[in-house]
Amino acid sequence: MATQDAVMAALRQVQDPELHKSLVELNMIESVEIDDGHVTVTVKLTIAGCPLKDTIRRDVEEAVARVEGVQKVTVVLDTMTDAERAQLVRQLRGDDGPISPLLRPDSPTEVIAVASGKGGVGKSTVAVNLAVALAERGHRVGLMDCDIYGFSIPGMMDIQDVHPTVIDEMILPVEAFGVKVISMEFFLQENRPVIWRGPMLGKMLQTFFDRVYWGDLDYLVLDLPPGTGDVALDVHRLLPRSREIIVTTPHPTATHVAYRAAKMALDTQHEIIGVVENMSYFRPPGSDEKYRIFGEGGGEALSRQLNVPLLAQLPLGNPTRNGTAVFAPGSDAHAAFQKIAAACEEVAVKSG
Repeated sequence: MATQDAVMAALRQVQDPELHKSLVELNMIESVEIDDGHVTVTVKLTIAGCPLKDTIRRDVEEAVARVEGVQKVTVVLDTMTDAERAQLVRQLRGDDGPISPLLRPDSPTEVIAVASGKGGVGKSTVAVNLAVALAERGHRVGLMDCDIYGFSIPGMMDIQDVHPTVIDEMILPVEAFGVKVISMEFFLQENRPVIWRGPMLGKMLQTFFDRVYWGDLDYLVLDLPPGTGDVALDVHRLLPRSREIIVTTPHPTATHVAYRAAKMALDTQHEIIGVVENMSYFRPPGSDEKYRIFGEGGGEALSRQLNVPLLAQLPLGNPTRNGTAVFAPGSDAHAAFQKIAAACEEVAVKSG
């Protein structure tokens, strides 16, 4: 015979697909009624028209159907009241204050900012693939597109026609490749440009920290805009514990301006994990020959100048993973990003 305790135990194993917490823990189970083997579960969705309601219904049905004595399962979907949503947001945030847990001095999340001195060197490609590599290694990872003017992360990860869920002004990031992603692009229509001055940029960046529910993260990767402008300054101000990876190409001009971005990090007491040299060589398919199209030695020179490791020299080539900017396993670039991720892990362990 099915019991209330057995059904609730089964429901504790069912997670909200966006919040990744138990429906019971989130107080989404309004009632459980049992009538001669027929179990009716009423679930309160966080928002009306929840896009994942069918997934939640299916998961609840499957979990309860496995309980001994259950012959039939009916799932009734309701919606939280405004007060219940507000309580849920307070529960998830952990307090009533405006300060994001990620910005607190005792935050366990390792923040890695990917920076460059100029555009066009593959900084966003490095940020995307580093985040994916860390996720592939079993970490909980977030990726914040901080390039408010030149946002590109959603397109690079093939996130199309998807918008973040908003619960009582709390924003849930979109997931792709096991990474939680937030970008200005999610809040604009038809690829419109952002025409803002510096103070508005800082406000949007603060919103990404304060209003986005990141959950428990091991790593948060920041894709910074190129150069040393307002957003980079705000990141250094908000995140005094963040570390940086500097991206350059082998060409002397790129390394010259990359040094300025690195010097800004050092001047604001941010540790530099190392240098990544992108577009280092081209290797034709089926050949071991490497062609140094953009010269060579720039990344090595920059790493010596900064007294940090040269983490990787990435090949020139198009990613081949389902039409995205994510490199496929087995490629030279994928192996290089695994090495970069391992270096980030080592730094995190040492800082303990």
